[in-house]
Amino acid sequence: MEAFVQTALDFTAARARMQGVVRKTPLTYSSTLSKKYHANVYLKREDLQVVRSYKLRGAYNLMCSLSAEHMEKGAVCASAGNHAQGFAYSCKALGIRGVIFMPVITPKQKIKQTTMFGDGCVEIVLSGDTFDDCATAARAYAAANHMVFVPPFDHPAIIEGQATVAAEVLEELPQFDYLFVPVGGGGLAAGMGSFCATFAPATKVVGVEPAGAPSMKTALEKGFPVTLDQIDRFVDGAAVKRVGELTFQYCKEVLHDMLLVQEGAVCSTILNLYNEDAIVVEPAGALSITALEQYADKIAGKTVVCVVSGSNNDIDRMQEIKERSLQHEGLKHYFLISFAQRPGALKDFVNNVLGPGDDITRFEYMQKHNKETGPALVGIELGRKEDYPALLKRMQNQQVDFTEINKQDKLFAYLV
Repeated sequence: MEAFVQTALDFTAARARMQGVVRKTPLTYSSTLSKKYHANVYLKREDLQVVRSYKLRGAYNLMCSLSAEHMEKGAVCASAGNHAQGFAYSCKALGIRGVIFMPVITPKQKIKQTTMFGDGCVEIVLSGDTFDDCATAARAYAAANHMVFVPPFDHPAIIEGQATVAAEVLEELPQFDYLFVPVGGGGLAAGMGSFCATFAPATKVVGVEPAGAPSMKTALEKGFPVTLDQIDRFVDGAAVKRVGELTFQYCKEVLHDMLLVQEGAVCSTILNLYNEDAIVVEPAGALSITALEQYADKIAGKTVVCVVSGSNNDIDRMQEIKERSLQHEGLKHYFLISFAQRPGALKDFVNNVLGPGDDITRFEYMQKHNKETGPALVGIELGRKEDYPALLKRMQNQQVDFTEINKQDKLFAYLV
């Protein structure tokens, strides 16, 4: 395993190329997480990178290695997020003309950020409704114009660049037991895992994916990369339908385990980091910390490093993050309720069904006309998740006609 890694990647050269451009990010001790898990937990703060994610490392490492001819012709990438920003910053730093393809649905905030980092060196082209459509158009444009396509993860120079995150960790912490790494296309896990396999072989490297996009876990189980039919795109920085061919080859050698975490649990982590430590992270940036719960017994008494991969979180998403967290924690529930057609039915529901710590957070009649004869969508937030069975029991005792919709995925997605 080590010979394979050593002959494929030049970590020292990648590190040297980044001097003066890529920021060496802090490795900080988390007293909150250390106390919670009875371990020594450190956070590698790539959210404090110059473009607020590690993606700059791989993009710059590849682009600064281009020939003078390729630099003159320019480069192309496809991304709606962190890779686009790292690419744009690299274009500015190297004086390369860049063309960035983004899906038509890309939020304006991300387009604005990417334009800012490019600072006049990049052109943004909106194409397609999905990343896959966008990437196809970007590759075609690059080929037609004889420009270099800079992929987000599946390239040796990208993997090599991401490996420098591990190099910085080992400089400050020569020995640690576990490394938890977020996995999307696999570039970061391949790079950091390869570096650890070479210079810290005793460290167990654990990859972490969102449960709604288990592309690497599926690939490892099948023995080869597969394209998932559908994914939950909520953890957008790590939600890919198919991992890279090259990154898979590395990851199958260097990962000791591959975990899935629920999107709702990721949201709880985001809120906890903000409320307890004043750290702002994007969903992908919270993956590694969220996974600690599954390894609580194994990491007790150990030294652990979690990579906080990025902080490009749109403030408009915070309400959805809170909502997903409450549902995951068992504190938020939705029902379709047909209230009895008599005066005081709603008042009786509030007085006789809701517990002292419960609150109605949403109430909406489902029919535009004759509202009183149709069901109402009712969202209830509990004081404690343990209060849920008692709430259901009180509704049954009061003969409330209700349907739980949290457990009916299609109905829930349609109404909520």
